[in-house]
Amino acid sequence: MRVSIVTPAFDVAPFVADAIRSVRAQSHASLELILVDDGSRDGTARAAETAAEDDPRIRILRQANAGVSAARNAGIAAATGDTLLFLDADDWLAPDAVSRLVAALTGDAVAAYGPWAAMAESAHPGDSPLRVKTGPFPAGDILPRLLIRNLLVNGGHALIRRGAFDTAGGFDPAIRYGEDWECWIRLALQGPFARVGGTAPLLFVRERAGSAYRRMARDPAAFAPAMDAIWRNPAVRVRLGPRFAAIKARAEAENGWVVGKELLRHGARDEGLATLRRAFAAAPGAKRGLLLAAAHLLPLIPGGLHGPFRRYAQ
Repeated sequence: MRVSIVTPAFDVAPFVADAIRSVRAQSHASLELILVDDGSRDGTARAAETAAEDDPRIRILRQANAGVSAARNAGIAAATGDTLLFLDADDWLAPDAVSRLVAALTGDAVAAYGPWAAMAESAHPGDSPLRVKTGPFPAGDILPRLLIRNLLVNGGHALIRRGAFDTAGGFDPAIRYGEDWECWIRLALQGPFARVGGTAPLLFVRERAGSAYRRMARDPAAFAPAMDAIWRNPAVRVRLGPRFAAIKARAEAENGWVVGKELLRHGARDEGLATLRRAFAAAPGAKRGLLLAAAHLLPLIPGGLHGPFRRYAQ
């Protein structure tokens, strides 16, 4: 199985070498890397060329800045593999990541995915993770669960069949936040997902202060373009049938919970708590009830125990 790894890159000169070296270190030999420099201003392309060291499996494309979706689409157009993996330029892969994904992508599965690890922004391969995400990564028809919550941190821990991806369509450049989530949903409409076995991370993800998630997840308006595209998709309505309204409401409540959590993490306490209460009222549950109570008691709880509500460093 030939794997095409597509990497969009914008102003990531300090990080891109780790991503490239992790591709070169893969135990699965039949692969290529197409790195698309999306108008970087900090020498990203030069850093990538140095890390590539004339490896014939690596191609570096350059384009004027057009956004991550356009960069990914350009890389896909140049890819020659029968499977795709979307590695962000500030993350890196475990040496056996592609081999494990290839082994899992069997039968009628359109994609395989599995565990990943969160890393500090300044981390490098070999450093200890902040945490390891081992699930939930359900196998089979993941569409209903994927509609409620994005199960993938990004495309770096998923291997996708090229034919299924082409049928689903590429990334939508008009969507600036959640563009990958909207794309995965179109992919899940094409068939089942497979899960990689074990708990060892496939992917190591830097948690950067300037990430799109930190900048945008506290703003309900940021979710709107992706959600509008998802719920207007007639194939979603057909697949869900009578469950459509209930799953849509549950997804909206989940997004509200994310917004409330992120508002708290950015220091907007009153607005964050009000948003969490609305989300809980829309989709109550025992675990969420305990978390909501804890959120109201944060001033009385040591900072190290704030868990998902821990404030970002200023």
